[in-house]
Order: sequence, then structure tokens, then C-alpha cells
Amino acid sequence: MKCNQIINSLLETDLYKFSMGQVIYHQFPGYTTTWTFKCRNTDVKFTPEMVEEIKEQIKAYCTLKFKEDELDYLRKIKWLKSDYIDFLRLWHPRYEDFEISCEGECGLSIEASGTWLNSSMYEIPTLAIVNEVYFKMAYDYGELFDSFKERLDEKCRRIQSGNLHLGKYSEFGLRRRLSAQAQELAIKELMLTSKSDRASFVGTSNVYLAKKFNIAPVGTMAHEYIMCVGQGNSKHNAAYSNWYSLDAWVKEYSVMNGIALTDTVTTDIFLKDFQLTYATLFSGVRHDSGDPYEWGEKMIKHYIDHGINPKTKTLLFSDSLDFDRASALQDYFCDRINVAFGIGTYISNDTKVSALNIVMKITECNGHAVAKISDTAGKGICKDEEYIEYLKRTLKWRMDHE
Repeated sequence: MKCNQIINSLLETDLYKFSMGQVIYHQFPGYTTTWTFKCRNTDVKFTPEMVEEIKEQIKAYCTLKFKEDELDYLRKIKWLKSDYIDFLRLWHPRYEDFEISCEGECGLSIEASGTWLNSSMYEIPTLAIVNEVYFKMAYDYGELFDSFKERLDEKCRRIQSGNLHLGKYSEFGLRRRLSAQAQELAIKELMLTSKSDRASFVGTSNVYLAKKFNIAPVGTMAHEYIMCVGQGNSKHNAAYSNWYSLDAWVKEYSVMNGIALTDTVTTDIFLKDFQLTYATLFSGVRHDSGDPYEWGEKMIKHYIDHGINPKTKTLLFSDSLDFDRASALQDYFCDRINVAFGIGTYISNDTKVSALNIVMKITECNGHAVAKISDTAGKGICKDEEYIEYLKRTLKWRMDHE
């Protein structure tokens, strides 16, 4: 490896990988998935040297196992169960599950496949590796890190000025961070700076850094969960993806760990399944696409229509946020409902050059296509256009007839 090892602990992933992983372990252990990498930046090219470094970094990641102190930390998370943690003691990533080459429009192709229980864990470390390798090999990293520190200092000054109204916010930037060094520095500085009612830094999705800094790990579910649970079983009607997913989540966690993701097959379809029982059991909902103000108004009305006081629920915003967008949303909604923010790239990779817009998404589950139809066009990946059209038809039929 030309760079220092990037992923040094299996805790260095987002918390929701463990939250979803436990549901997979108990209820869907036989499901298989294929994950496909995509770079949405049309002007980015990975060199063969970068691809080789990415391979070596993933090989190094695949040598890791959970340490006992890491498992002890996971046991302290109240909704994680002992049998799942015992499984993690035996688990480790497999390099044989990856196919990595120089093919693809951007010069890099990555696919990972195998059981969902295994391959789900690969997404976040893989993206973190790709990001760090790219920025260290394509640019003068020292200059980039200096610009990152300058912008981080300015963020802290703005928080200290009291002009921002962020309320409770967390750091969600592991998958697209400039580097491990940059993410750790950002969390250190924001912990010191954000200690008021107007800006309270409450945690990070990165479980490794949550453990290191004794702050809350944050995260529940991702789109992969709704896609696989709702569409992985060919006997299921995909228009009811949210119902299958919410039902399995409640079986696993009851009233704990309850922030539901709304936009996997559009929020309007989600609301058809998010009726009184689920709206009561889940502590809130997460926004990840579409107009955040329209979405927030829709969710508040939904709660009121079901006789639920919105002030007992939380709107978690996580879509392409910076401090100004978050502050504006806080001012707009805070008197009517609890508000929280998950802020990613703006915290972990804000430099003088544009961040990568890279994703690694499930493209197959149990041997057939799955898809996301979010509230913003173009955010999904699916290799099968016929399946996308089928899914759209089923969603339209439900909207028109229920």
C-alpha cells in the first residue's frame, strides 16, 4: 500500500449497519445481495495506480476481526442482542466477495456480492477507502487538509457567534470523508464548540469514533433495508415494501431504535403504511430526498391527522445539508415538532475542491433486481429498466386505487 491503512477497525462503519445487521441475522439470514459502485461525478477519473491501491486497502480491511473491547462496546447499545454480538465475534470481511477492476466510465468498477449479512457490511468501508485513496493520490493532500482545517475553523467561529440555529445535530460523513484524519479532527472541534441550545453536537454515525470520543453512535435504517425486505421476496408486492420493512423492524426492536426512512419508494407510498400503529411506535422519520419543507409539512399533517402530537416526534433531516440549510429548517419547524440533523460531506469533506459524489448500492437481492424510487429523480441505481417500470406501475396502481 502507498497510503497508510485506512480502515483499522470493524467498528469503523455507520451504526445503522449494525441495526440492520441484527434484523438480517434474525429474520433474513439467507438473503443474498449484489452491490454496485457508481461515481456520479462526470469529470472524475481513477487511474490504474488508484485502483491498485484501493484493492490493497480492501485486502487490508478484510484481515480485520472484531476485538473484545469493541464487542463489549456494542453490548452497551441497548437494542443490540447478545446472539448477534456473538455472531460478530466470528464474522470478518472476505476479499473473495469483491470484484474490482479498471473498467467503468470513471476508471473504477467495484461489485460485492454474497449473503446480505456479509455484503451489507462492505458498503461504508469501501466508500471511505475510495474517497481517501482518490484525494491522497489525485491532489496534494497537505494542501487539501489545510483548506479543510480553514473551513472547519470558520464553521466553529460561526457556531460560536450564536447566529446559527442548528439545534441537535450529528456527523454523518464517514462514507464521503476526505480522510480518517479529517473526520476525527472535525468531530473533536465540533464537540468543543457546539455545547449550547442553539447548536448541540450530539453524536456521529461512525461507531469507531463514537466509542473513541464517548459520544452517541447514531443511525437506524438505510434504503437497502426497505429494498431487500420489501422486494427481495418475489411473493411480496413491491408497492408494500414499507409495510414489510416496518413490520420486521417492530418485531425486532418494538419501540426502540425507531427512526423510519420514508423515501425508498416515495414518501406518499410510505404514508399509506405509516398508519396509527407505526406512527405511534416509531419515534420519528428521516428525510433523504425531495423538498425538505414540503416533506416536513406533510409529516406534521400526517401526525396531526392520526391524533398524534407532533412535539412527541422527531424529523431527522439528512439530505445534502450544510449549516445554513439546517439552521433555516430548524427555525422553520422547531416550534411545531422536534428537529434533528445528520450532516455529512459538509463536515467531513469540505475543501477547496469538490467532494466525490460516490455511492455503492444494492442492485440485486436473491438473484433479481431491486430498485429505489425516491422523492428526487436520479438518486437510485438499478441495472434492470424493466424492473424500474414494473415498480413504478405497482406504486401508481396503489396510489390510484387505495
